[in-house]
Amino acid sequence: MIGQAVASLRAGRGTVRRFRRSGAWGIGYAGLTGSGFHLILRGTAWLISADAPPVALRPGDVVLITSGADHGLSAAPARLRDLPPVALGLDPPEPGPADVEFLCGAYRLERGPAHPALAALPDPIVVPADGDQPERLRALADLFDADGLRSGPGAGVTWPALLDLMLVHALRRWLARRPEHGRLMMTDPAVAVALRAIHDSPQTRWTVTQLGHRAGLSRAAFTRRFTASVGEPPMRYLTGWRLNCAARLLRDTGEPLAAIARQVGYATEYAFAAAFRREFGTAPGRFRERQVSGAQ
Repeated sequence: MIGQAVASLRAGRGTVRRFRRSGAWGIGYAGLTGSGFHLILRGTAWLISADAPPVALRPGDVVLITSGADHGLSAAPARLRDLPPVALGLDPPEPGPADVEFLCGAYRLERGPAHPALAALPDPIVVPADGDQPERLRALADLFDADGLRSGPGAGVTWPALLDLMLVHALRRWLARRPEHGRLMMTDPAVAVALRAIHDSPQTRWTVTQLGHRAGLSRAAFTRRFTASVGEPPMRYLTGWRLNCAARLLRDTGEPLAAIARQVGYATEYAFAAAFRREFGTAPGRFRERQVSGAQ
């Protein structure tokens, strides 16, 4: 379920930025629709939340933003409303020594809520450093700045893969320490069968009856249990998953719209375009143009 939850984010635009700060600094992050992380590479900082006491952070600690909670980072305990908003951009940080260095990465979803498994978790959460974790995570962080990965050929594919790896690694480490929350990312076993069918074969023209049969339940019982477990009815989830898959294909491949439509279960390009516009508020072609221009 972790992999599926992280995969659902790839419909969004992935961004990564390294920060270096000294003195009395602070950054506020607000209005994120999606999920992301902060990785402390060197020095110390404080995590600032709206409804919780500040949390001290040290090298190797990871802050996970599971579903877009407003938060901030600062040199000392502070009030969230007093932190200046982050300046978005991909400009490299100033060279030279600094009191603290950290990496920030996120998937920004243009439309729709976080995956139910992520929305069920606390937000934000801190994954403490453990053993040689700081060194291993720093090596992973250095890949984001490697020559060619920022803007060279294949950058649009490499960055999401690294983002995925960082998010999955941090989630697994945190869930290993919090088994009670791990259960929130697991679903009803019967519903899990149907979810696997949807995820593995979004192009199949599933009906509620067919999915219920896969789960070994009547149509009515399946609908009740699926909705209770996932948070939305089966057909609505199926549509959302198909269109998220389509968004990833639009961003990561150059396949024509008709081919993408078939891969995600739409008989015609017109039907696919209409559904995509309802979900994302823009036409598939325009969505692709924005994703490509945003990665350059």
